[in-house]
Amino acid sequence: MSRAASWARFCALGILAVVAALQASSVSSQATAQTFDLEAFTLDNGLQVVVIPNHRAPIVQHMVWYKVGAADEPTGKSGIAHFLEHLMFKGTETKAPGEFRELIARIGGRHNAFTSSDYTAYFQNVARDRLEIVMTHEADRMANLVLSDEEVLPEREVILEERRSRIDNAPQAQLTEMIEAALYMNHPYQRPVIGWEHEMRGLTTEDAMAFYRLWYAPNNAILIVAGDITAEALRPMAEATYGRVPARAVPLRARPLEPKQNAPRRVVLEHARVRQPAVAIHYLAPSFNARERDQAYALQVLNAILGGGPTSRLKRTLAVEQALAARVGSWYRPDSLDSTTFGFYASPRPGVDLALVERALRAQIRRLCDYGVNEAEVAAAKRRLKTSRIYARDQLGTVPRVIGRALTTGRSLVDIQSWPERIEAVTVEQINRVARQVFEPRNSVTGLLVGEAPDQADAPG
Repeated sequence: MSRAASWARFCALGILAVVAALQASSVSSQATAQTFDLEAFTLDNGLQVVVIPNHRAPIVQHMVWYKVGAADEPTGKSGIAHFLEHLMFKGTETKAPGEFRELIARIGGRHNAFTSSDYTAYFQNVARDRLEIVMTHEADRMANLVLSDEEVLPEREVILEERRSRIDNAPQAQLTEMIEAALYMNHPYQRPVIGWEHEMRGLTTEDAMAFYRLWYAPNNAILIVAGDITAEALRPMAEATYGRVPARAVPLRARPLEPKQNAPRRVVLEHARVRQPAVAIHYLAPSFNARERDQAYALQVLNAILGGGPTSRLKRTLAVEQALAARVGSWYRPDSLDSTTFGFYASPRPGVDLALVERALRAQIRRLCDYGVNEAEVAAAKRRLKTSRIYARDQLGTVPRVIGRALTTGRSLVDIQSWPERIEAVTVEQINRVARQVFEPRNSVTGLLVGEAPDQADAPG
């Protein structure tokens, strides 16, 4: 299962804060006064382990995250990270192909996996007393994957069909590919996670095994277990399973940087299957790993102001007051290992011209840069973000994903711990300054999705 990001999808109101007091190499079971109680330790082979006790029910979610994704692929091998994700469900030296899947079904569990530009993750939800069984099998395929053309080549057809269904038959997904390819002129974020079709067709068993041997190592992975478990109970199981997998050298994640961008770009996708036209505007933006990390926290608060809920600026102005947009909002992905994207989207109401909606959306962006936000908006956005953090406790799988995204993209548990304070410290002045820096037209790509050729003479520049 790949991450096929849609420009029309909200990013979460902000990264959900997770609170713990811990050291990377030792267990800390001290409860905090805030949202979550985390425990952590590191095995001798470098595997980082995070435990999230939640004793509401005798179930656990077991996740293994690898610090590798589509942006780490060799040139000309796009899609190999996602392809390997599929192939990890094949056999090992001691397990037949498909045996792991059958085992999870037999013990009443649920499992899946996903790939992004920056990480690949595998997870299982099982009863607490089945956890060690899952750990044994997951550790086995971390070290002992066996592939042959008999399994690999048919699975290559599976991912090609996945691309056809997710991308080639979905105009919005096609537009997203085109926008990202134009926005990132040099960085590998420009290529789709699932891969370009012509390169996917050439992926081989040798390619998959080479990628596996290069990146899949315990010292390049994070084990996260949430549910009816403690670190004290988990540690001996982790040592008996994952602890037996030897560490090995893993390359640095060296990626090219984006050059200075000198002009805005514009992409138009005309497609017969489009029933509702739309506009998307993507800007290059700093992530949590930017030199000035506070910019990312300011952008999270700004995103909550612009697109966070039915009373957000964009909905209130374009959808309610001006009655132009049937759908409008913003999104921001702060978790990227490198630079990231801040996006806007809008679809017109029936009978409203797309060019009019685009002009109205751009007017709101200009208004933001000219006049900024105010104290009341910032205070309300911070309250919404804090509420989202509290709600994270209700879902067993939410907190592990927050932690996994953070730890695989250069952040630490201390960074996660400090999120509430960082958000609270954001000021009006910071937001207004970073908005003017990010929403420079030359750092943007505009995408139009239309059912027929637009009148370019009337379209805003």
